[in-house]
Amino acid sequence: MDPSDSAGTTPFGVWPGNAYPLGATYDGAGTNFSLFSEVAEAVDLCLIARDGTEARIRLEEVDSYVWHAYLPTVAPGQRYGYRVHGPYNPAAGHRCDPSKLLLDPYGKAFDGSFDGDRSLYSYDVEDQVDRPEVVDTEDDDVENVDDYPEGHSSSESTAEAENAESAEPALPGHDSLGHTMTTVVINPFFDWNNDRAPKRPYHETVIYEAHVKGMTASHPGVPENLRGTYAGLAHPVIIDHLVGLGVTAIELIPVHQFMHDQTLLDRGLRNYWGYNTFGFLAPHTEYSSAEKPGVAVSEFKWMVRTFHEAGIEVILDVVYNHTAEGNHRGPTICFRGIDNAAYYRLVDGNAGHYKDYTGTGNSLDARHPHTLQLIMDSLRYWVTEMHVDGFRFDLASTLARELHDVNRLSAFFDLVQQDPVVSQVKLIAEPWDIGEGGYQVGNFPGLWTEWNGKYRDTVRDYWRGEPATLGEFASRLTGSSDLYEATGRRPGASINFVVAHDGFTLRDLVSYNEKHNEANGENNNDGESHNRSWNCGIEGPTDDPDILDLRGRQSRNMLATLMLSQGTPMLAHGDEMGRTKHGNNNVYCHDSELSWIDWSLADTNADLVEFTTRVIALRKHNPVFRRRRFFEGTPIRSGDQTRDIAWLTPSGEEMTPEDWDSGFGKSLAVFLNGEGIPEPNQRGERVVGDSFLLCFNAHDEGIGFSTPDSDYAEAWTVELDTSVPTGAKKSVIKAGDQLQIEARSLVVLRRTT
Repeated sequence: MDPSDSAGTTPFGVWPGNAYPLGATYDGAGTNFSLFSEVAEAVDLCLIARDGTEARIRLEEVDSYVWHAYLPTVAPGQRYGYRVHGPYNPAAGHRCDPSKLLLDPYGKAFDGSFDGDRSLYSYDVEDQVDRPEVVDTEDDDVENVDDYPEGHSSSESTAEAENAESAEPALPGHDSLGHTMTTVVINPFFDWNNDRAPKRPYHETVIYEAHVKGMTASHPGVPENLRGTYAGLAHPVIIDHLVGLGVTAIELIPVHQFMHDQTLLDRGLRNYWGYNTFGFLAPHTEYSSAEKPGVAVSEFKWMVRTFHEAGIEVILDVVYNHTAEGNHRGPTICFRGIDNAAYYRLVDGNAGHYKDYTGTGNSLDARHPHTLQLIMDSLRYWVTEMHVDGFRFDLASTLARELHDVNRLSAFFDLVQQDPVVSQVKLIAEPWDIGEGGYQVGNFPGLWTEWNGKYRDTVRDYWRGEPATLGEFASRLTGSSDLYEATGRRPGASINFVVAHDGFTLRDLVSYNEKHNEANGENNNDGESHNRSWNCGIEGPTDDPDILDLRGRQSRNMLATLMLSQGTPMLAHGDEMGRTKHGNNNVYCHDSELSWIDWSLADTNADLVEFTTRVIALRKHNPVFRRRRFFEGTPIRSGDQTRDIAWLTPSGEEMTPEDWDSGFGKSLAVFLNGEGIPEPNQRGERVVGDSFLLCFNAHDEGIGFSTPDSDYAEAWTVELDTSVPTGAKKSVIKAGDQLQIEARSLVVLRRTT
């Protein structure tokens, strides 16, 4: 019998229980419930039966603002929530409302849905001119708040939220039970079968950014009942595809429990990306193949175990910078009604409004000890209980803000640094937010790696033929030492990417000059307008064979550059097969074929899949493309004139300072010496590998490249040519001979003698 079937009628024994751990913890005999609220005057634990009836239990035990009890008869599957009694005084930052059934911030599973009813709001929505808008469309890379994409989000801007009329009428008292989700007690026990994480260092990692549903929703090889689920993502056909590519880590965009914005639902859309979190310890229930509450937890664990068996790490994209409750006109579903002033950053002198560094209506207050505890407890839980291998932190700058500025000595960074669990997994920052001074690429502490937005911009600019990018291109290709070396970090700290979930796909990047987001219902005002894209001469689809050939080369150029750069490469799902979103660069609200992978493209564009596999293998099997340390430009051995790296002009001569500043600026070659990399590998062995010459030509005409003299090599063999659909082209070039490099293409030569 479902343990919640009789929750509304059966009396429960209530023991004092413990203040820690927070949340609902089943121990095999009963469940301990624990909730933090400093502002609360009383707290009711509400046990919800399947028929929706409710049994309220007043929590009498409170230690250091933590309210708790132990119920010996409560088992996994029990639905529950809280009602918090306390002040409703928004001007002072307090928004307690016992008419709202509140979700547990430490909930590990949830059930049901939000139906948009007026009862979810602690003010009379019928008295408001505008319906509450809490839309998260994610963000692109911005240097400062003035560069924030115009019309990017439908939600209010920070200035509008701070100056808007506050909604403070008397509480209407509409009960939200039946209109909100409920939290579910889970069974924490799982057979991990001696699971062991692959634990690869960054320089040996190839990340594949993916969406749980988008990867499998239309895959014909995944059983229909598993499509769009954790079990579907771990299906052998998906695992085989990733292993075949050479991927070593999958980075899942948000799987924490998130909310679908009512404004989107009203327009027939959904929050597809999931950057609207409220459950920081719960896997999103809609991605479970089973309907039974709480089963998503064990299914997620099974997925992780399956990936680990295949040698693939699991990284989660996590959103601790804000919650789904939005601005002062958002719903009261959790944090706001429990302790608003503790969980959120409020406007100084106007506590009825929220500071917004995220463009979503609110920002979590990572300075408050209990909010920090929630974040750290969540991270540890996903590592220790769910066995994930790392995290990518959305808008990570927000978490590091102290009084206002981003601070490398913030409490959040301090806690992560000293934590014996969290500090040992992969930590990837999206190093910006939309607040003043939020763009922090290169400025995170030594423990962290970063999405390198400058890498993305530079590679896009170089291959579309923008002038004066040569020096920066060289820096990004060799690991961005200008950004990371000063903080003691190595090339792996640069998470290199050309395309991510937010923005154009790789195919669209070479097919569209302008965004085409009309389907989003925001008059094409949302999303980034400056994409550094180039349509190769025609906007959108075309049958012109010359345009299609050029687009193919440009795609291969960027894939090859990505995989042969020093640092940690990240590939966006579907780019290996030419996935398109038809020019929409902001599909956050489309849970449809527009945003899902069309797996028929794997056959249609089989050459591109083969090319991607080939260039990843080239990286994997040659340590010179994935060095642990930065190049030094110095001789390999004492008295040797051959350096670890050399930059050459198309004539085969070494670049001079004048060459770097010259007008040609679109073509160069780089020699990478793999003969004696001055570092050991993971086993302490001296690495000796092949040496390569990479010839880049971003000109719109072919150029003859002369190979350098015999000091570098007597002969070279073509290893990869992006002018060929699969990249495969074998020919031998002698020292000093000229090799014709096609317009806008890259050729990789291996030293053979």
